[in-house]
Amino acid sequence: MSQPGTVGLLIIIANCLFSYSGFENWNIFQRYKFQVGKIIVNKEYIRMLSSGFLHANWTHLLFNMFSFFSFAAILERSLGALYFSLIYFISLLAGNLFALIIHKNHPNYSAIGASGAVSGIIFAAIALFPDIRISLFFLPIGIPSWLFGLLYVGYTLYGIKSNNDNIGHEAHLGGAILGMITAIALYPNAIVENFVPIALTLIPTFVFLLLIFIKPGALFPGSSFYKEIRKQTIDDQYSEKKVMDHKEFDALLEKINKKGIDKLNDQEKKRLDELSKNQKK
Repeated sequence: MSQPGTVGLLIIIANCLFSYSGFENWNIFQRYKFQVGKIIVNKEYIRMLSSGFLHANWTHLLFNMFSFFSFAAILERSLGALYFSLIYFISLLAGNLFALIIHKNHPNYSAIGASGAVSGIIFAAIALFPDIRISLFFLPIGIPSWLFGLLYVGYTLYGIKSNNDNIGHEAHLGGAILGMITAIALYPNAIVENFVPIALTLIPTFVFLLLIFIKPGALFPGSSFYKEIRKQTIDDQYSEKKVMDHKEFDALLEKINKKGIDKLNDQEKKRLDELSKNQKK
């Protein structure tokens, strides 16, 4: 497996450093994660970008960085730093935009992760270099890149269906499609030369995306994701906010328990005071 280029290494370093900051500082995590209400109402558009450099935990971070590492080297070496960066950030923003559209009626919906950007890199590499093979820890032989792409989408669909984490699984699909389309726009001959692997990955992904956007119940009947798509009432929004506040309060108490109250910064102490008062109401 080749080493990623300069931009690829910088992206991995940025993800690791920023994610670690989020692990250690709940305030950073809250300030920069993707959250619909903060983006639409408060116009905190930086979250569309910054959330792509935060992760839920080490497992989430390592999975995304391994997937990125597997494809970044050949793509950056072949396209150059500019086009490589273009695909990465277009995919990141496209994935978050897709999640924003899906959850526009859920102001408290939040997510984090480089999922959209990594999906875009994977699908761009599939479009341009479908013959490369990826070695996984649990398989003795490499698998074709297009098969890895389908497995990655399968993981995404499972994450959407289970809906039991804070990972932006919906962003995978939006990022994947825009990443592949951007690569094809930059190198139109790819669609002729690599039509079969492109079709094998792009068509089912596009179908899943349309089903999620237009009729999620057809794909996930009875799932929590399907129930979440309906428009929230004021009571729903109030209840969801109470749950989110309770989680934030618990996280601050856990930090105090592990490191002591002196380790809280001024903003965290102020937030703890606000949440303590709300808990008593």
